[in-house]
Amino acid sequence: MELLGFCALCCAAALFGGGALEEAEASILKPKMLCKFCDVRPTSCTGKGSCKVECEITAICPNDEDVCVSTWRKEGDNFTIDTVCHNRFHKLHGLALEDYNNSKCEMKERKGMGSQFFICSCSEDECNEHVFFNSYMDSQVVAVILVSLVPLLVMAVVVITSFYCYRVYHQRRASSGRKRGCLDFSDARAIMIDDEGSDSSSTHANNLNHNTELLPIELEVQVGKGRFAEVYKAKLKRSSSVREEQGFETVAVKIFQYEEYASWKNEKEIFSDADLRHENVLHFLTAEDRKAQRQCWLITAYQPRGNLQEFLIHHIVSWHDLWLLGGSLARGVAHLHSDLSPCGRYKVPIAHRDIKSSNILVKGDLTCCLCDFGLALRLDNALSVDELANSGQVGTARYMAPEVLESRINLENIESFKQADVYSMALVLWEIISRCSAIGEVKEYEPPFGNLREHPCVESMKDSVLRDRGRPEVPNSWIDHTGIQMVCASIDECWDHDPEARLTAQCVAERFSDMEYLDKLSDRSDSEEKIPEEILMVDEK
Repeated sequence: MELLGFCALCCAAALFGGGALEEAEASILKPKMLCKFCDVRPTSCTGKGSCKVECEITAICPNDEDVCVSTWRKEGDNFTIDTVCHNRFHKLHGLALEDYNNSKCEMKERKGMGSQFFICSCSEDECNEHVFFNSYMDSQVVAVILVSLVPLLVMAVVVITSFYCYRVYHQRRASSGRKRGCLDFSDARAIMIDDEGSDSSSTHANNLNHNTELLPIELEVQVGKGRFAEVYKAKLKRSSSVREEQGFETVAVKIFQYEEYASWKNEKEIFSDADLRHENVLHFLTAEDRKAQRQCWLITAYQPRGNLQEFLIHHIVSWHDLWLLGGSLARGVAHLHSDLSPCGRYKVPIAHRDIKSSNILVKGDLTCCLCDFGLALRLDNALSVDELANSGQVGTARYMAPEVLESRINLENIESFKQADVYSMALVLWEIISRCSAIGEVKEYEPPFGNLREHPCVESMKDSVLRDRGRPEVPNSWIDHTGIQMVCASIDECWDHDPEARLTAQCVAERFSDMEYLDKLSDRSDSEEKIPEEILMVDEK
């Protein structure tokens, strides 16, 4: 064998000279990688500790760049494993081989592969025959760390504790009011009651209804109607604890028929989370399952100015009003999307998924509050890709983000749902600007994409938003006002076709906060009312 190799080297030297001789020598003397090489097969490896793969075939890898790779997958109760030679610079199953320099095949879990999936790579002969899972390797590392770093850990705990006590001591007076608010808020967590033996059940939050009896409510007039429910203005009778303890006399009642039970249940569960409470989210009082009437009720605070769409139809707003409406809208959406409550406690982020001007109420101080959470989704990290996929293409077509219209939302990243909300919020901000006196000539109210019919279908919106890359028009005259120019710049970033390029709701809220100096330079609100005051249904009590 050595003689054949020597003859080959001599031939290469005679034909190609010294340089070819060196290359030929390197190619002959450098051995190829030996790896276990078996197709996908069942295995007794359970994904814990270490194990030996059941592969009898050892292959000589064809390329110098090849390394040994093992992949393990769990589907249901079944475990499978396969072993291959693979080029370390090329992806396998869409994944880069990041650990190919290892001498051992240390399994690492990769997410987003449709099932539990581990992969490892290494650069020693047949090194993919024995595989080591994270738990086994991590346990050894943890043991070493605990033995060698216990003194340092104790010192770190002492330092952190001392710093914490110092900070608490110096901030006690400043934070006491906030802590009391957090305590009240925590105590206001939802109380769930479901009495199967009675004709009704009640779910309530915020310490408003402490018994299982239905609230004594008298419906007055219908003030709204949507796809799933009707909304009524109503009064609480004098015997109501909600009225006596909390001062609520007039309330809004959203009534679902039993056929829409699922929508009522989802909205009830969203509202019943006390961490949802925020000044720019509709104040929830209680939910009632009125079995005798085959109806489900949601009872909330009543906002006499109605929804933002109706308000804009009948009003021209000033720059000050726009600043209040837009800033409060952004703060409300930012609160939904945040994983922290106002008190700094962890909360589950929420995607609204149907933000539009008719799902936003205008409060007496001309700030906005979000409502209608029938399609909202709690963005719990425990949700799987399959569970997120089952949420479907929901919302109102006119306000759907491009990726929602074409059903290509990234289900592996919960931020994608927030990004779709931000797109919808941008369209609402455009609506508010279109009715602001600061832009000059103000036209009659039109919704976004007003050239389309009243209720455009998804296919029509695809043509406008995806094919034509269309967005509502922003005339040059709008940006003559410094504040409007800043808001339009934010809108342009919020409705970007690329979801990853969009601003967050928190960023938009901060930009509105930075515009406060512009608002102080403007005159007080001079909203032009175009309808008689009595039509606004203002509660005089």
